[in-house]
Amino acid sequence: MSAPAPSPPDRKSLRAAYFIGLFGMGYIDVFVFLMPLYGLKLGLSATDIGWLVGGRTILTLFFSIHIGVLMDRFGTLTVMRLFVLIAMFAAPLYPLLDTFWALLVLQTIVGGAVSFGWAGGQTLIAQIAHGDAGYIGRFSFASRIGTTGAPLIAGAIWDLGGVWPSYLLAVLWGAVLLMTLRYATEPPAEEAAESGDPITPFSLRDIVPRLSDYTRSFAMMGIPVIAISVAVMFLRNTTSGINNSVYVVYLDGVGLTGWDIGVLFAAIEFASGIGSLLGGPAMRLGHPLWTMTIATALAIALIGITPWLGGIFLLLLIAQILRGLVQGVSQPVMFSAQSKSVGRHEQGAVVGLRQTLNRLAAIIVPPVMGAVADHWDMEESFPIMGFGLLFLCGLVALWVAVTPLRPIE
Repeated sequence: MSAPAPSPPDRKSLRAAYFIGLFGMGYIDVFVFLMPLYGLKLGLSATDIGWLVGGRTILTLFFSIHIGVLMDRFGTLTVMRLFVLIAMFAAPLYPLLDTFWALLVLQTIVGGAVSFGWAGGQTLIAQIAHGDAGYIGRFSFASRIGTTGAPLIAGAIWDLGGVWPSYLLAVLWGAVLLMTLRYATEPPAEEAAESGDPITPFSLRDIVPRLSDYTRSFAMMGIPVIAISVAVMFLRNTTSGINNSVYVVYLDGVGLTGWDIGVLFAAIEFASGIGSLLGGPAMRLGHPLWTMTIATALAIALIGITPWLGGIFLLLLIAQILRGLVQGVSQPVMFSAQSKSVGRHEQGAVVGLRQTLNRLAAIIVPPVMGAVADHWDMEESFPIMGFGLLFLCGLVALWVAVTPLRPIE
């Protein structure tokens, strides 16, 4: 079968992908939301919590490319099922551990599992939608519904039942995701053969990463759209690193309850979902690289002003909603620009490359932010990091300005 023309994708496959988006990204947020609260309950410092939040991305930093290539080679859904099962079985171990180093090891394993599972969802929609920003935007909207519900549910269960019921929620969420995967449809296998690589059965040798796979993936950085968009997404994800670590500590410090914090988390996710529906039209506003750069700078500024909002819940809520909207618009624009820059058989590899560099930000920012908060002051840490990240955004904008840009069809 020849490669498909850019025509509307199969509806059944799209519906399945949307449900995977709904439950897949929400699964990450269940663990992300609970870790700072559990760390506070154990009396850990802001720096320790920052390391625990950042530690969940260690495996994705080193193995995202490898996992992405395996998805391209052996099937996205097969790889996803494996990692969902790992997260489900590991979740009940959290309440049994109360030391920093034990939790760091567990965070590393679980963080890798749920991130690789989510990478599968991104790969699947890119394959099915042919990189169309409109379809990807709807997938992002579905995923934000899941992440809107996850912190609300987790926050309520935390307030009512504490640690054990909260982490049992993670088991249940994984079980629902597994059932959802049963209704998904793999892209035709013969299209994966367009890469020129022979399709061979899985063997133990495939567990070991190949240097050639990493070399080919990093070679994609030679494409200006991919290089610049990855840099922008690196900066975009720093706001998530702050949001998932010291932001929670700050909110707890000003007297907000688990439910209040859950509402703020849900607000940004829901607003991001609404913003993602505008991804298709945003592709036509100007070059996608400018759209995503400006949106990222706005998101950084909105979280940097957090202490200046005085701990007033309404103002914090408005800031979260605005940040969610601009981040939501930029996500499908980024995904679409990257997807259209490579072949359909390379979607897993480009997702792996994106995750590798994004996770670098997720590893660096939370402990750095925690260290700044411990050394200076919690409130001062937000504008300090904000100004630093805005400076880097300015450098990326200069990069975009001097780069010859071609329209992205």
